[in-house]
Amino acid sequence: MIYFDFAATTPLDSEAAEVFVQASTEFFGNSSSLHDIGGQSQDLLENCREELANLVGVNKKGLFFTSGGSEGNFLAIEALLSAPKKQGKHIIAGMAEHSSIHGVLNRLGGYNVTYLPFNPSGLIDIDDLVRAITPDTVLVAIQHVNSEIGTIQPIEDIARVCEEQNIHFHSDFVQSFGKVDLKRFAPLVSSFSFSGHKIYGPKGVGGVYIDPAISWKAFFPGSSHEKGFRPGTVNVPAIAAMTAAAQRINNQIASNQERFLSFRADFIESLEPIKEFVHLHQANINSQLPSIIGLRIAGIEGQWMMLECNRFGFAISTGSACQIGMQSPAKVTQALGLSKQEAKEFIRISFGNSTKREDVIKLGETIVDIVKKFKN
Repeated sequence: MIYFDFAATTPLDSEAAEVFVQASTEFFGNSSSLHDIGGQSQDLLENCREELANLVGVNKKGLFFTSGGSEGNFLAIEALLSAPKKQGKHIIAGMAEHSSIHGVLNRLGGYNVTYLPFNPSGLIDIDDLVRAITPDTVLVAIQHVNSEIGTIQPIEDIARVCEEQNIHFHSDFVQSFGKVDLKRFAPLVSSFSFSGHKIYGPKGVGGVYIDPAISWKAFFPGSSHEKGFRPGTVNVPAIAAMTAAAQRINNQIASNQERFLSFRADFIESLEPIKEFVHLHQANINSQLPSIIGLRIAGIEGQWMMLECNRFGFAISTGSACQIGMQSPAKVTQALGLSKQEAKEFIRISFGNSTKREDVIKLGETIVDIVKKFKN
């Protein structure tokens, strides 16, 4: 089976796995314990916090560890709403946000939420954002990189608007962490979330950055870990392994960009024989993560295409794995204004460390063969 679903999850990096085992056996103490064994674990935890903060260019005092991106999004939004810059009950979010963002916004009582669609290139229109802002707006939540089509949102422009209007800005960095140099963007937002298993780290670990100038209130009362940000013994081995994975992938950002651009061009070229049926959803090269390809093939349901590819030994997806369990269309298809039938045609291909050029071309040729047999 050849894997083309790296946007969903990644295999654990071998060096990160070694770090995990070492930390589990040698630094097993509870980082909150006051004895020396606990102190060794605490020292390792703080070293990881400092290293990750340096990788993305933020103050380590604002970095908190969580169980992953979904919990991070939840806690970040709750934290920002506990300390708004002004009074109000209006929130603006992207229509294509991860299901964890929609989940926390849906459970909020007393707030009005405006959801922004994508333009045809899969980007938030800044003019739409400005028009949506009211005197009551206290939070904007826009993800950095869309997990289903890989478009990169204009974080700098959104942050500027939010700063001018005195509004908190949360961004889901799960798909951009380790794939985009975040030093330009991370200091601009009020908060961001990230996850370990998207960058060859362990599952069940991630983090949140909240601007230290924000005096947030803990969502879980009485929590002592992570300065009260979340309850539960801190998973130091997983954090250490995630940090090791982050160090490795951060050094590969430029080379991966070049490699995946080439793979993307190869894949699109391989679909040339069926180009009249293929609809790519993408932005220009400066606003597009090359490793994620979202597309539709007219007249063929994505789930059927995914199963056919699986039968031929290729693992692709029909969108975010967190959404698939709900048996509903990928959020991005709603944001793009696609019809129900068009939404059902959506598939996603995503590249990673083990992806080879010949496999990319082979996948494209297999899809072409599947389509030709289906259409005849």
